[in-house]
Amino acid sequence: MTKPAIILVHGFWGGAAHWGKVIPELARQGYSDLHAVEMPLTSLADDAARLKKMIAQQKGNVLLVGHSYGGAVISEAGNAANVAGLVYIAAFAPDAGESPGGITQGNPPAAIANVVPDSDGYLWVKPDQYRDSFCHDLTEEEALVMAVTQKAPVGSTFGDPVSDPAWKRKPSWYQISSQDRMIHPENQKMMSARMNAKKVITLDASHASLASRPKEVTALIVEAAQSVS
Repeated sequence: MTKPAIILVHGFWGGAAHWGKVIPELARQGYSDLHAVEMPLTSLADDAARLKKMIAQQKGNVLLVGHSYGGAVISEAGNAANVAGLVYIAAFAPDAGESPGGITQGNPPAAIANVVPDSDGYLWVKPDQYRDSFCHDLTEEEALVMAVTQKAPVGSTFGDPVSDPAWKRKPSWYQISSQDRMIHPENQKMMSARMNAKKVITLDASHASLASRPKEVTALIVEAAQSVS
């Protein structure tokens, strides 16, 4: 059984290092072909292009794992022939013509007021509200590091629509965070249900489930990897 390469795709307000607890868990379970793409967060097109380049570098099958906005990116870039499956971690999974912003406006999350633009057009989570908004189930120290190192997207990226979502033709898995204050849990339920995911799990977790519940998140990724092997 050949294990797929696993590419981890971060979302808004954090870079590839947000996968810092999942990566060792995957390695302990024998997954050595691991990659965490670093995206510019300047537009969906730019981010999908960066991911497509990394997908093309892999010799065999690839499992894409997207957190938050990273779900929109894997939906856009995941139609490559060697992509065997998609895993969504508290993530956006827009349909054709939908954007993360449009989905959010239809059902605003609890912390929406804590996302603010700066004078250059980048969106930030208010640093003093970051833990409460993004990762209330992490320690204050962990939240501080995330708040200080947050990677802000260009605001217009939030409105970029997905063109041809890969989840319509690739096997998919989804993890819902029931205490998510950044993507409304009801939106996560809606997106996971319509994609006809092979498996959906719900964790009593914040938006940062990849950091607060890494063992459970890893278990879902491994199950998906085994299914597409």
